[in-house]
Amino acid sequence: MNAPSEITPDHMNVFDRRLVQRHRTRAAAELDAFDFLFMEGAERLCDRLLDINREFSLGLDLGCHGGEIARALAPGRIETLIQADLSEAMARRARENTGRPAITLDEESLPFGLRAFDVVVSNLSLHWVNDLPGALSQIRMALKPDGLFLAQVLGGTTLHELRNVLAEAEIEIDGGLSPRVSPFADVRDLGALLQRAGFALPVVDSDIVTVSYGEPLKLLADLRGMGESNAVLERRRTPMKRQTLMSALAKYLDRHADTDGRIPATFEIITMTAWAPAPTQQQPLRPGAASGRLADALGADEVSLGEKADPENG
Repeated sequence: MNAPSEITPDHMNVFDRRLVQRHRTRAAAELDAFDFLFMEGAERLCDRLLDINREFSLGLDLGCHGGEIARALAPGRIETLIQADLSEAMARRARENTGRPAITLDEESLPFGLRAFDVVVSNLSLHWVNDLPGALSQIRMALKPDGLFLAQVLGGTTLHELRNVLAEAEIEIDGGLSPRVSPFADVRDLGALLQRAGFALPVVDSDIVTVSYGEPLKLLADLRGMGESNAVLERRRTPMKRQTLMSALAKYLDRHADTDGRIPATFEIITMTAWAPAPTQQQPLRPGAASGRLADALGADEVSLGEKADPENG
């Protein structure tokens, strides 16, 4: 397998990729008890595939976790799907769960040749990549012309409730702040990155998924069970004090609990849809090439820039 990427001067490293790998490996054995968010994401991605009037011969599931995409995929939609994950244990889990091939690789260093796949999908995995522009560029080069890239990542409002109370508790009790929840990209950033990577027709949108918990400790257990624990390089290396944790959880309950005492956890799911460029794709019109008038489409009177509307007659 490819080892997780080391720090290089070419890009900023935010995440400890080896720790991301270890978190996934630790989570693999019991993932079926914690994969609800991955299954939700997989169903959403597979619904998007159904909206595209095309069947794909060869596809790649990049960051496959326990094989949720393969399990949610409609029959015949992707004839051959190669599953791949940073963790060998996760890849093995996906193979066992689906009967489809699965390999181990690093998303930052894809081992495939040019124009290998008709479609690349990725379900809630690429938000752990340091060199996302480089990864997107490699994905685009691995796609055949007019090949589809369809992916979901966690967005910037994810776990804002938890992030805020942890920060306040650390400042109050420890006198300082360390990153306890990973940073996430937003819609505008991702749209720009797709264009920078050379994709055509990029579309980026987001949805909010809110999960209800009886108490905050269950949320922390779920994050660990999903392999989504903190892997920020600049994280504090000593365990959080019990007093700090208890203060944060009390703030969570005080601010966010409903009348039944349950608290919400917000997950923003950002979906990226883009295509490898191809001459057959629809192209935007050149400026001035439109054959119709906007005023006609709107049923309005057109006033040239050299004229002023009569204030007496509107």
